[in-house]
Amino acid sequence: MQYVALLSFFVAVAIAAPLTPVENAGDAAVTETIMTTTTPIPIVRQEMTVENGTHKNSFETGHGIVVEESGSQKQVGILPEESGAISSGSYSYTNPDGSVITVTWVADENGFKASGDHLPTPPPMPEHVIKMLADIEAARLEAAAAAPPTTEAAPSL
Repeated sequence: MQYVALLSFFVAVAIAAPLTPVENAGDAAVTETIMTTTTPIPIVRQEMTVENGTHKNSFETGHGIVVEESGSQKQVGILPEESGAISSGSYSYTNPDGSVITVTWVADENGFKASGDHLPTPPPMPEHVIKMLADIEAARLEAAAAAPPTTEAAPSL
């Protein structure tokens, strides 16, 4: 117990120690170097529409990035205020090796899912695993059919 207290003390002291400022954090020469070595990339096309709970946005840059996205509200529950946002879209760009990378995506109540030819995919499920899962499901159904029916009353609302 003493070791835990001693360790906790040292952790608290380390967390409470003041941080030293980073040198040249606001150095104008550093900022100027960044600004002069970065070439601005123009937006050559941009469209945005927002109406009736939906939105669409798309743009294209001067070096070939293309982005498209749209979204809306979706009812996810019984009550009117139980809604969520769903979005989908795509983006593409040219890799340094010259290949075009395209990603399409969906973000909804099931999470974010992206797909593209360059993204890794899982290997197919082995046959023995598929058979094992089918056997487990069959055993579950058999056990449910053999179980005596329950006579519990449904809760009243």
